[in-house]
Amino acid sequence: MQYKIAIIGSGPGGYVTAIRAAQLGMSVALIEKYETLGGTCLNVGCIPSKALLDSTEHFFKATKDFAEHGIKTGTLEADIKQIINRKNNVIKKINDGVSYLMKKNKITVYNGTASFIDKNNIKISIADDSEETITADNIVVATGSKPSILPFVPIDKTRVITSTEALSLSEIPKNLIVIGAGVIGVELGSVYARLGSKITFVEFADTMISTMDKTIAKELQKVMTKDFSPNYYFNHKVTKVENLGNEVSVTAESNGQSIELKGDYCLVCIGRKPYTEGLNLEALGIVLDKGKIPVDENTLQTSVPNIYAIGDVIRGAMLAHKASEEGILVAEIIAGQKPHINYNLIPSVVYTFPEIASVGLTEEQLKEKGIAYKIGNFPFSALGRAVASGDTNGLVKVLANSTTDEVLGVHIIGTRAADLIAEAVSAMEFRTSAEDIIRTSHAHPTYAEAFREACMATDNRAIHI
Repeated sequence: MQYKIAIIGSGPGGYVTAIRAAQLGMSVALIEKYETLGGTCLNVGCIPSKALLDSTEHFFKATKDFAEHGIKTGTLEADIKQIINRKNNVIKKINDGVSYLMKKNKITVYNGTASFIDKNNIKISIADDSEETITADNIVVATGSKPSILPFVPIDKTRVITSTEALSLSEIPKNLIVIGAGVIGVELGSVYARLGSKITFVEFADTMISTMDKTIAKELQKVMTKDFSPNYYFNHKVTKVENLGNEVSVTAESNGQSIELKGDYCLVCIGRKPYTEGLNLEALGIVLDKGKIPVDENTLQTSVPNIYAIGDVIRGAMLAHKASEEGILVAEIIAGQKPHINYNLIPSVVYTFPEIASVGLTEEQLKEKGIAYKIGNFPFSALGRAVASGDTNGLVKVLANSTTDEVLGVHIIGTRAADLIAEAVSAMEFRTSAEDIIRTSHAHPTYAEAFREACMATDNRAIHI
């Protein structure tokens, strides 16, 4: 079969590329090695983790906060099997939705493992050992990523697990050791902490979510300490992990001192790495750079002009929405349009409770770049809507240029941060100043007022603090 465009991988990068290409009138093939569409994000990543986070947050609030609201609940019990079952139903519903979109947009879907024959031909190996070859004028690699592992840590998927297994545990761990206190570690750690697990974080860096603004990281640690009292071992390097049968042993060291920790599960969350195995990129002369596919920063073309790559297999943050934006860009470039992506304004979100959302530069980055800035902080504890809801943890932090007043970074930890960040992204896309936000009316009482108040605080004008 001959297509205008073929996409390898059906995650949020791949299937979005396919839909946009179909909208632009192209004949489209989408190749997926697994039986279900949606990639890591839908099947073992973003969606299932959020389903678990929401279910466990309901349980945690019921045990912790409902009485204050006058809601008597009696004895509560977490049913982990039903929590996992609900998660699976959520995945199926969205799986079905993606499949429907493929049919609606007349996209041909192939289930099998893709490998390049040459720059226009792809061999698809199907589960029944048969093969098929398709031809495409343009090909997009959107194969995503998989969990990184430590070479000396045996991932047995029973006691020593990755994020994939953590999404389907059949019991609530009593003591869960989490190696890595980054985004995935703190999210999945939160899931089981809310259900009563004792969590121990072992982190090589000196703080949680070390890639984000340190003010926000410190606030998250403060809130988690108040809610769950986890154990923290920062600046610690894991040297050994053992499955002892009914428990695991984790050895780590810091400044020459070694410690041994024991729990019933060990969750390894040290990041993700690009997944390009089996693609036969060598046949095209494409050479990986530290595991990633090099691409032109504007067009996302590889060294072979009709081959593109997007999402986790190329440079930049490994985020579903980044991959989607890149997929749309590639489809539009192939159609002859001139789209662009502002990578400085791709927001990052951590779905703990409270949520964390960030866009633009951190305070640490501004210092490193030598940019003069001013800070505006506004706590949710001073916000009427947050007080009424009882969700007063967290703050909004705005960083603005000292000279021009342009907003350079917005960092939020608090209820609905993941949604609130959209206003900051839109405003910053148009090079907004803090004064512009101040002059924009925000409904009262809302959580969004906190962003405006933080902008006011950059000039000591905040009303409610």
